[in-house]
Amino acid sequence: MVTFSHTDEGTAEADWAGSGLAAVAELPLAPEELAGLRFVVLAAHPDDETLGAGGLLAKLHSAGADVEILLFTAGEGSHPDSMTVSPGQLGTTRVNEFGAALAALGHTGNWRFLGLPDSGLAGHAAEIAAHLGEAASRHSGPPDQLVIVAPYRNDGHADHDALGAAAAQVARDGGHGLLEYPIWYWLWATPAHPEWESWTRFPLDPAAQAAKAAAMRAHASQVLPLSPLPGDEALLSAHFLRHFERSFEAFAWTPAQTSAAAPHSSADAERIFDGVHSAADDPWKYTTSWYEHRKRALTLAALPQEHYRSGLEIGCSIGTLTVELAGRCASLLAVDASSAALTRAAERLATFPGVTLRQLTLPGSWPDGTYDLVVVSEVGYYLSPAEFGLLLERIEDSMKPGGTLLLCHWRHPVSGWELDGETVHALARDHLRWPTAGLYRERDFVLETLVAPGARESPGGPFD
Repeated sequence: MVTFSHTDEGTAEADWAGSGLAAVAELPLAPEELAGLRFVVLAAHPDDETLGAGGLLAKLHSAGADVEILLFTAGEGSHPDSMTVSPGQLGTTRVNEFGAALAALGHTGNWRFLGLPDSGLAGHAAEIAAHLGEAASRHSGPPDQLVIVAPYRNDGHADHDALGAAAAQVARDGGHGLLEYPIWYWLWATPAHPEWESWTRFPLDPAAQAAKAAAMRAHASQVLPLSPLPGDEALLSAHFLRHFERSFEAFAWTPAQTSAAAPHSSADAERIFDGVHSAADDPWKYTTSWYEHRKRALTLAALPQEHYRSGLEIGCSIGTLTVELAGRCASLLAVDASSAALTRAAERLATFPGVTLRQLTLPGSWPDGTYDLVVVSEVGYYLSPAEFGLLLERIEDSMKPGGTLLLCHWRHPVSGWELDGETVHALARDHLRWPTAGLYRERDFVLETLVAPGARESPGGPFD
């Protein structure tokens, strides 16, 4: 969870509006297949819908789209230090403001208030999923014709993250599309964060911009002081609101997964990743990104043993982590589905006699031998749940007693694949039931080491 306060000055809008790759305004336009679909729009608190998706809502109204809006809390906790307004009074005010804002956006009457507690959505995941399932069931037609619009699941606010995660799960299970709108992300993140570069942009015409501005004014309890007294200050500053005065809105877009457009699996891996590595020598900026350098350092530091006799790295790509692991292993087998990636890895590892590279598409193929270290870094979500389960079985069968399994995965959505990083780690814990030697989680990735049952064999010398 990101730590921030609404009083933080944060990243200026001028930084997001920079030139080149740092310009949010240069994101690709929203895909055409969104036209003519049905939408369920979710808000954790009154004003989320306007800040993150007000322009989209105005455009959907103009297009005559079928839209239902769900408000999960009254936002009664926005001014905890107020001496003039109780949480109950503030909640009533904010729900009324929500209705006025939606009227300005053209959506009078097609919204529901669900009454869950402000700052408590993380504890109501089952209720959220039930409400979303009911809303989805009210829309007739194929599942892939429904889009759920929700807060970005890594927005940094606990309620936004919880609602976004639930929406992502329902969309995945139901075969629906998913649009995630960031709000507080624009405050604490910077253009150097990589996730936004894969998002999409909805341009807003002057009418949609005017409707969004009118809706924002309707949320008076958030943009104006409740009174001149301490504790009643405006929650949303003009500096922050500039992020939402753009001529477009940005969303993380995950298309619906249908039988005609099924999620990728290991069967696609060689083709997909050969294409990725053929297009660029270092497609994920392993050699230049501080994020990647830092993550590798943390990965190596997380290994509970100084030396290992036999290591297996699954999904070695161009071999940047392999180089680091080679110094910790007497012998190391590094495998990848992409022959193009392995060509570059071979150049990087030519001077490391203890390293062997092999092209294998796991888990269908599996190398012989046993290992006291297996590394699965940024790979698990490229498998289907069944394939990842088989991978865990293969690891379990070939791991030496007391051996280390290291898992490291990106925590943000991975478009086109069924799993995400947190799910991968949860599946590994549930399947293996091995003790956790260490767990490190931050905004972008989760890093975990599990230890196989049984006493670890003594290595003798460092690489004996």
